[in-house]
Amino acid sequence: MDSTIRDDHALAYPEPPASPLWHRHPKAPPLTPAQRRRNYDLLLDTASRTSRTTAA
Repeated sequence: MDSTIRDDHALAYPEPPASPLWHRHPKAPPLTPAQRRRNYDLLLDTASRTSRTTAA
């Protein structure tokens, strides 16, 4: 089957609505200052252990 014919048939029907299950969970609560500090410390620790190469 020719791809242009298949593309024309694909556009004949509207896109179905989004599933309500995708919106079931609310947004995560913001991080507390203690959580942000811990994440920052973990990032610094990871960065200090990772060897970085410089581009030539």
